[in-house]
Amino acid sequence: MPNAGDMIRRIGARLVLVVAITSTIGCDRVTKHFALASLSDGHVRSYVSDMVRLQYVENTGGFLGIGAGLPDTVRVTLFTTLTGAVLVGLAIVAMRHRWQGWLLIGAWLVIAGGASNWMDRVVRGSVVDFMNVGIGPLRTGIFNVADVAIMVGVAIVALTAFRHDRVRDSAPATSGRVD
Repeated sequence: MPNAGDMIRRIGARLVLVVAITSTIGCDRVTKHFALASLSDGHVRSYVSDMVRLQYVENTGGFLGIGAGLPDTVRVTLFTTLTGAVLVGLAIVAMRHRWQGWLLIGAWLVIAGGASNWMDRVVRGSVVDFMNVGIGPLRTGIFNVADVAIMVGVAIVALTAFRHDRVRDSAPATSGRVD
């Protein structure tokens, strides 16, 4: 039976996770609303000696517009139906395997960012993108806050998995068992 301290830590961890998910989705929704309200006039706004550009784009494709030219039924199947199923699947895997720590944080960043972009696709048929960073001709594609959450989440999951594999591979063998 868990003691009171363990229960409080679990509740606190869940609360932090809920706040992080809500904040990620909320921040993305608010910034997309700002982009629609103030950037949809077609003008590009430049800041910090053109290192940051704000420009409204409706992305019907996936990451960096990949697949935007696909037929509507294929695009909807891939980017709405399949994406929704993958997000639900990732949430189920994380809960069933009781992911914790950085692995759980990374997974939920991916889910929160993916869910916010998915909401755009369901409601609008496209995702609102509006940020671009770079120096001179070296620039990123146009993205949004949800995309940042997804990329940070993927990086956290990958680094956590890599670190876990390195620790496991460097641990001395204590039995004849092979994992």
